[in-house]
Amino acid sequence: MTTIAVTGHMDLTTDSAGPVRAALRKLLEEYTPGLVGRSCLAPGADTLFAEEVLALGGRLHAIVPSGDYREAELDGADLARFDALCAAADGVTVMPYDHAGRDAYEAANRRLLVGADRLVAVWDGGAPSGRGGGTADMVAEARATGVPVDVVWPPGSLRSGGSAGSGTDSHSDVDADASA
Repeated sequence: MTTIAVTGHMDLTTDSAGPVRAALRKLLEEYTPGLVGRSCLAPGADTLFAEEVLALGGRLHAIVPSGDYREAELDGADLARFDALCAAADGVTVMPYDHAGRDAYEAANRRLLVGADRLVAVWDGGAPSGRGGGTADMVAEARATGVPVDVVWPPGSLRSGGSAGSGTDSHSDVDADASA
């Protein structure tokens, strides 16, 4: 059994979702059968990852950052996807925070890594924002604790903020960390 946690950008453009989903599927197929995915189920990368884990017959464990995360952070289609994924998950852990925020996100990220064999990062390679709890912060924490990181960022992927990143990260970390 292989346990894989995910981190990634929430603001993927609509046109990027398909290529990111395909890259996630290709990567995750290597770990089936026996795949266990861990996700906070945030919109964007976390949700795409969770959906692919389930589509491949894997088990999903959701780590929800706070008691109010669903109501405070989600609406519309994101809320419906979150609810469907929670219902399909083998387990849902709600972190002991009443309110969503930096402390809750950082704690949820740390919990994702506990016992994880790998981290998949849907990441444009950008530097940490300085606010904590983001994708770059999670990648740094995984690397510091010896968890191998597989970066997924297909060429042409964009964030709604306009960042395309280098477009070259999608395989560099996979190759570099495969033996770690």
